[in-house]
Amino acid sequence: MSAGAVLITGCSSGIGRCCALGLAARGYRVLATARRPQDLAALADAGLDAIELELADPDSVARAAGEALERTGGSLHGVFHNAGYQQPGALEDLDRTALRAQFEANVFGALDLTRRLLPALRARGAGRIVFNSSVLGLIALPYRGAYNATKFALEGIADTLRLELAGSGVFVSLIEPGPIASRLRANAHTAFRAHIDPAGSVHRDAYERLEARLAHPGPAAPFTRPPEAVLRRLCHALEARRPRPRYYVTVPTYLFATLRRTLTHRALDRILLRIGARG
Repeated sequence: MSAGAVLITGCSSGIGRCCALGLAARGYRVLATARRPQDLAALADAGLDAIELELADPDSVARAAGEALERTGGSLHGVFHNAGYQQPGALEDLDRTALRAQFEANVFGALDLTRRLLPALRARGAGRIVFNSSVLGLIALPYRGAYNATKFALEGIADTLRLELAGSGVFVSLIEPGPIASRLRANAHTAFRAHIDPAGSVHRDAYERLEARLAHPGPAAPFTRPPEAVLRRLCHALEARRPRPRYYVTVPTYLFATLRRTLTHRALDRILLRIGARG
């Protein structure tokens, strides 16, 4: 099968690496991005087109987009925006630097990359743009406010792009996973330690529970699925004649999407507060 070329961000581990290897096995030419030289070398060794990309650096985004278009002769089939991280902490404890870093990595870089690739997709009259969002783009949880905000932003960006690209042949989809086995929790623990002072916070008791969860070596939550669950939805978004605007992954996403539609705000808040109290 010759399925075209797809650019995937954040391929060093987890969902990104799984999807990169999975698409390559289906016959795609995969342009896999990462930041660190050792990760780029590993991707190249796996037979992928490795491209350096730091989403928080506009110059890096410009170089990566140019390199992807040059390598494919402008014939890119699609892009899967997977890269990102979670910055835990109460919003009142996160300064502007921490919030800006979260938005640069999770939102601004993805939109910048999309803008640079869109002319080539429009010229072909076909293409797919897929954003990896989250169940936390549908509902909010305490102490995930920065991450919540970026995922809510991605949802709005994707919905707007889908409308603005109607009739162009370029389709936009969101994948909304719940808990997936990946390095998200370990990276979140690193971000927590970098930007949060638990001892000086009114939330220090909640932070003890939060750190215990982030440091726990087992599955992060019930219903955790392997990254292949996301790969299956990505394949449909890239290959279906009419891809869906949204793809839910894991039981919690289906559950909370339903509860958001059926419960009052106060009733839903009571459920989310109970979940958030666990850390």
